[in-house]
Amino acid sequence: MFNLNWVVARSVSNVCRQFSASLHSSGRSLCESRAVRLQEAAKDTKVSSPDFSCYPPLPGQDSPLRWDGKKFEELPIIHIKATYNNTHIQLTDSAGLSMARTSCGMEGFKNSKKSTPIAAQIAGSSAAAKATLKGVKFVRIVIKGLGPGRLSAIKGLTMGGLQVVSITDDTPVPHNGCRPRKARRI
Repeated sequence: MFNLNWVVARSVSNVCRQFSASLHSSGRSLCESRAVRLQEAAKDTKVSSPDFSCYPPLPGQDSPLRWDGKKFEELPIIHIKATYNNTHIQLTDSAGLSMARTSCGMEGFKNSKKSTPIAAQIAGSSAAAKATLKGVKFVRIVIKGLGPGRLSAIKGLTMGGLQVVSITDDTPVPHNGCRPRKARRI
């Protein structure tokens, strides 16, 4: 019995050695990940700029990325406040000075119609038209709130001709903040 186990173990180890040798001869192994292959492919390709890096810059480092000749920090910001009853859109420059503003109520929607995604989309396209009149092409978006016009306002901005560089969600989230009301007794 011991002799049979030894023969089986020896033949299995021989098969494993042959299999691993064939893998190593082809240049690939089983544990080689996709990221390693992508890095090797990136090394093989020639990049025209010597400053180019596939990794984002660290905080404080200068980035070669430019949008219409401006750095990321210099791009205008569109603030979207999506409440349950309305959607406010305001265009500011990088310092925070207001350039244009609009909302669903300013576009002529009344009462419960202000809280619809259609109204937010129309307000977004109106804000994009005002921004292009000011000469703005590329924007950063900061969105706040959980209203129904969140995504529709961004869609309206892109339909209006603005190029969105980044979208930041700045919705305030309480970390179990205020004490709730006492339970209602019926």
